Amino acid sequence: VSLIKNFSIVSLTHMTDLKIEERLKLIKQVGEEIVQEDELKKLLKSGEELIAYDGFEPSGQIHIAQGILRAINVNKMIKAGVKFKMLVADWHAMANNKMGGDLEKLKITGKYFIEVWRASGMDLKHVEFLWASDMVKDSDYWQLVIRVGMTNKLARFIRTAEFMGREDSAEKLTAAQIMYPCMQIADIFKLGAKITQLGMDQRKVNMLAREIGPMLGYWKPVVVSHHMLIGLGKPPSESTDTATRTVENKMSKSNPDSAIFMTDTSEDIKRKINKAYCLEGDVKENPILEYFKYIVFESFERLRVNE
Repeated sequence: VSLIKNFSIVSLTHMTDLKIEERLKLIKQVGEEIVQEDELKKLLKSGEELIAYDGFEPSGQIHIAQGILRAINVNKMIKAGVKFKMLVADWHAMANNKMGGDLEKLKITGKYFIEVWRASGMDLKHVEFLWASDMVKDSDYWQLVIRVGMTNKLARFIRTAEFMGREDSAEKLTAAQIMYPCMQIADIFKLGAKITQLGMDQRKVNMLAREIGPMLGYWKPVVVSHHMLIGLGKPPSESTDTATRTVENKMSKSNPDSAIFMTDTSEDIKRKINKAYCLEGDVKENPILEYFKYIVFESFERLRVNE
């Protein structure tokens, strides 16, 4: 039985009677970057029901950044009085050739992700899960996808290529992958999300959505981008740009020893932690200290370290 599997996040009560500043403070704990904070304040003051969304590709293993940290952040958004919609992006994953493009495998994996979040303490009573495989049955959805695609030249969409976890030239992309950002932007407006709450690696496509929304008669979604938990290895990025380094240093499934998976045994976790990059006296980009900051200290006020 995994050590992580039994980790329980303190339950958060769904609250809407918090003051505006208290709600904003909670959301700022989630957002490493918020575009724009004044727009978010205006939304909070409006009194309207606010919907935030995240979309996830249900592919492969799920690590602690996707599992535990995601549950912590979603719970904070809920406590701030925001309705949270989670899109199981099975069709997007198929377009991106995840799990070999096998839709049935992707659906099974999506259900597995939901159960991991349940075990991690996510307040599922206040999270609405929607499946892309249901949304695509609506012709209006595809009309919106096409309208999104008509707003910009192909190169503009390709510049958001980090939505696939990499930067690629047009020659290496399939036609299905090129559709992906149009679908992702359409999702925001189809779901009625005034707030996009995804990782920093999705920043480019969300910023494009802010441009496209008013062009199509919609709104500019507020972009609340959460921190990307770094991997256990030495940070590989040589970039001096903070946002770029955050994305390039993130925990990755493609390097199993740099990630702690929700199904790892206690022996696996000990082995990975003992091999982790952790220079004495260096607190910057230190994965061990990050895990304490973003995960452990969310549930425990103090820690005793024994030699």
